Amino acid sequence: MKKVLYPGTFDPVTNGHIDIIQRALELFDEVVVTVAINPGKSPLFSIDERVLMLKESLKDYKNISVDSFDGLVVDHAHQVGAVGIIRGLRAVSDFEYEFQMALMNRKLAGDLTTVFLMPHEKYTYLNSSIVRNLAGLSSDVSDFVPPVVIEALKNKFGRS
Repeated sequence: MKKVLYPGTFDPVTNGHIDIIQRALELFDEVVVTVAINPGKSPLFSIDERVLMLKESLKDYKNISVDSFDGLVVDHAHQVGAVGIIRGLRAVSDFEYEFQMALMNRKLAGDLTTVFLMPHEKYTYLNSSIVRNLAGLSSDVSDFVPPVVIEALKNKFGRS
């Protein structure tokens, strides 16, 4: 079985992330979705909250597991037995950063392949920061995130 790792901050998980996961399932036997601890970011949700939202959002899919890690993505990919790393590309602006990361990961672990997947065009403008900003301003984000995330955002921002 070919297993792939899909790392991300997922703060929160969006429908764009889920679209990428669906596409990865078409190419690989198993997808490990992992919440990365990024010291350069100050997330709205805790690691545990993000893992729970992912598990709830992905509960109807087979061959998906959700975990978290702190450290190098390539090390975690090896730990879970992955053959590659999935990265989503929404726009050309994502490419330069992702390309540099893929080359560094190849240098660190030449046995892992980075696979770039593009989401459906309806998600190309979507990211977690936009969702957090909209939710913080009491805007409806139901077109952008799973129901569990809507509830978590309402709770985080003190709305019912």
